[in-house]
Amino acid sequence: MTLPAKISAINKPGLHPRNRHLTGYDFTRLTEAVPDLARYLVTTPAGTPSIDFSKPAAVKALNCALLEVDYGVTGWDIPANYLCPPIPGRADVLHCLADLLAEGNGGQIPRGDCIQALDIGIGANAIYPLIGHAEYGWHFLGVDTDPKALENVKRIVAANPALANAIAVRHQPVADNVFTGLLKSAEKFDLTLCNPPFHASAAEAMAASQRKWKNLGKAHKGNPTPRNNFGGQSNELWYPGGEWAFLERLIEQSAPIGKRCLWFTSLVSKADNLRYVEAALGKLKPCDVRIIPMSQGQKQSRLVAWTFLSKAERASWRKGRWSEAEPVPAGQAGNAKPSPLST
Repeated sequence: MTLPAKISAINKPGLHPRNRHLTGYDFTRLTEAVPDLARYLVTTPAGTPSIDFSKPAAVKALNCALLEVDYGVTGWDIPANYLCPPIPGRADVLHCLADLLAEGNGGQIPRGDCIQALDIGIGANAIYPLIGHAEYGWHFLGVDTDPKALENVKRIVAANPALANAIAVRHQPVADNVFTGLLKSAEKFDLTLCNPPFHASAAEAMAASQRKWKNLGKAHKGNPTPRNNFGGQSNELWYPGGEWAFLERLIEQSAPIGKRCLWFTSLVSKADNLRYVEAALGKLKPCDVRIIPMSQGQKQSRLVAWTFLSKAERASWRKGRWSEAEPVPAGQAGNAKPSPLST
């Protein structure tokens, strides 16, 4: 794909250097923290410990342990069948966004409650706010159309008193709205982030699960109905028109509030959708656009970020909002509990 001159591609192959899971998982420490994880451990052909990633309960137990050991979050859980995202990939998104903020801040990552992030589609898991606050002390507003998901986020926050003022939630009652009708008077955000639903229908999501199970060697007569090992409700997995349709709506609705956010960002799972993203942003003419490649194992994705603020306006934004922020050098991790896996 040939990018316009004002769109710059940043190459970041593999997990981010600050990702706490860069060198794998310490299952000894994880099972000590969450003993239930031990029942899901398996031995790989190479003789190393792992879990059976085809089992949703195993994935959830691993997430619970990772959040407790590496990010200081206790009592994490989600309702049955809700999305249970892989933590290393979600952590990578936040580290890349931290680098984006640092780029215009003398290479220093701003840390603390001066940074306000808006998580579009927080789900029941609240992974982005939990990791983002643990690593950088950022504060988050999580938005979702599903009241049950938001109630679970409130439960997680209540189980962790340190999060009481760091993570808030807000219900979006109109399913087709992303930003429209969302912000309160004078409310501004340094970042918005989103992991869009990327299937167009339930049938498409089922077909994807079937392919995944086949690749995992689990597709056989004993498993006639494949399950998504990471779970997910309808609003988490599919949207009419698929990922591109959601991205188009997100991009269109960002323009009217363009001066109330420093950087709008979203994951784009399907590479073919980049050309549509480029076309939609081209119509709105933002001041700057970034495409940040990401990868985890065999999975390739990318972050798209755009801003309607000029360089001068961005400098004024930082001066006015980040003056009290505690800087963190881009090469260092945030304030989560120390981990031997950290770099």
